[in-house]
Amino acid sequence: MNKKILVAYFSATGTTKKAAQALAEAAHADIYEIKPEVPYTKDDLNWTDRKSRSSVEMSDQTYRPAIADQSAEIENYDLIFLGYPVWWYVAPTIVNTFLESYDFGGKTIVLFATSGGSGFGKAAEKLKSSCADAAVIKEGKILNGKHSKEELAAWVEKVRNQ
Repeated sequence: MNKKILVAYFSATGTTKKAAQALAEAAHADIYEIKPEVPYTKDDLNWTDRKSRSSVEMSDQTYRPAIADQSAEIENYDLIFLGYPVWWYVAPTIVNTFLESYDFGGKTIVLFATSGGSGFGKAAEKLKSSCADAAVIKEGKILNGKHSKEELAAWVEKVRNQ
């Protein structure tokens, strides 16, 4: 079965955006950027400052930043690759907002991330509570650096056939 694929991503600095674009091209997938209603500033993203917006989001999992638009037509996709930068070993809570904004029942969500040094941490576990029980969330890959189109296409094909 040929599953229709969406690559959805949040990128604060452009790093995850590059990975998402490469993945979407390799997968022949549609792409959707998760944008915050209130854009992040440089100070918001200072991970060494415990009072920065990124740190507040990690320590207070009840905070949910609003999304600028909710035009992703999730119902049209079977397989969703969901990308984000790893912040304090979890996904930024805007990713939770995205999952809470749509019905992902019966969908397969495969995570991909970019990170300055950590792995997925507890991201899949923390994100699962934000979407329908009927959704399947799978830990995918950390996509730091450049990956060839062939390498990404092979990964997508493997995921698609699981």
